[in-house]
Amino acid sequence: MTGANSFHVSGYGPERAGWTRLFARDSLARRLDWPILLAAIALSLIGSVLVYSATRNRTEINQGDPYYFLIRHLLNTGIGFALMIGTVWLGHRTLRTAVPILYGASVFLVLLVLTPLGTTVNGAHSWIQIGGGFSLQPSEFVKVTIILGMAMLLATRVDAGDRQHPDHRTVVQALGLATVPMLIVMLMPDLGSVMVMAVIVLGVLLASGASNRWVFGLLGAGTIGAIAVWQLHILDDYQINRFAAFANPDLDPAGVGYNTNQARIAIGSGGLTGSGLFQGSQTTGQFVPEQQTDFVFTVAGEELGFLGGGLIILLLGVVLWRACRIAFDSTELYGTTVAAGIVAWFAFQSFENIGMTLGIMPVTGLPLPFVSYGGSSMFAVWVAVGLLQSIRVQRPLSA
Repeated sequence: MTGANSFHVSGYGPERAGWTRLFARDSLARRLDWPILLAAIALSLIGSVLVYSATRNRTEINQGDPYYFLIRHLLNTGIGFALMIGTVWLGHRTLRTAVPILYGASVFLVLLVLTPLGTTVNGAHSWIQIGGGFSLQPSEFVKVTIILGMAMLLATRVDAGDRQHPDHRTVVQALGLATVPMLIVMLMPDLGSVMVMAVIVLGVLLASGASNRWVFGLLGAGTIGAIAVWQLHILDDYQINRFAAFANPDLDPAGVGYNTNQARIAIGSGGLTGSGLFQGSQTTGQFVPEQQTDFVFTVAGEELGFLGGGLIILLLGVVLWRACRIAFDSTELYGTTVAAGIVAWFAFQSFENIGMTLGIMPVTGLPLPFVSYGGSSMFAVWVAVGLLQSIRVQRPLSA
């Protein structure tokens, strides 16, 4: 199959219609990766229940409607699912030709955040208010465009058969492409998103077959950069306090360490099976801040226990496992690097989000993919699922 439109597969023509087309060996339905799709849907639905539990009694934020966040979360999920379908329909190869436009649009949006149009949420000036109570976080979409842009540059000459691996000049170009939006996001400041983007860059480079010297060089440069940022006091006070609380959990438990301490209390009280859905004392008592977004995993830990939290981790593991299979099975470097970038993104962000609720990672304000409340994040992760599905759908039948 060579067409850019992912609904066109070999042997799949207009003469084959109805049920015959649906169940044909080369039909779209048969070629989709159903485990990753069903796992993502399950995570989003579980997230809906957890978001409802965390917000139904919080009249100060739900505008007096206990279903306010539930309805919006389901709406975000529906829009995200539609974006996934659109991404599969367009195909990752078609989007490859549109990368310059998508990249330019994402950089423009993050620049808008630095203008008076940008708004601050929880200390991070990362949002654009678009009216009607809706806001947009452009850094979520930058993650997608960095993956697509780097993959396009690194794979162009390799997929054309001119080289076996990206040359140094191409790697420099790819790193430059990623650096521009990362620097803008750092100015917001949104350290959590920058960390995710850095991991994405490393994942794409590793999958592309670029020289290991680049990977080790970037790790060294990142270490030096982190030390410099700390010594030059570039971070805001609230970010420094979060790292200080991570290094010393007993530091100011009623202040900077409050979020982490309450999160651990909530998860620890859940035991094996939890206190029961909508029965968690920490959740009902509203002791954990931002519980519908950054700390949504604490609702699962308290009310569904170890088994409920374990189910979420298992479903995330299914998504990552199938994404890795899609990366390995792709017959083109472009598809491999796109899938690898998504794996790096989902893996690190999931580990960071769950880790900060357990106190083993610093608090950075990153949402849990598919589960946390938030439109921008939901849209971005479902677009990523669409890219993964497109890579699988467009591979040859023998692959």
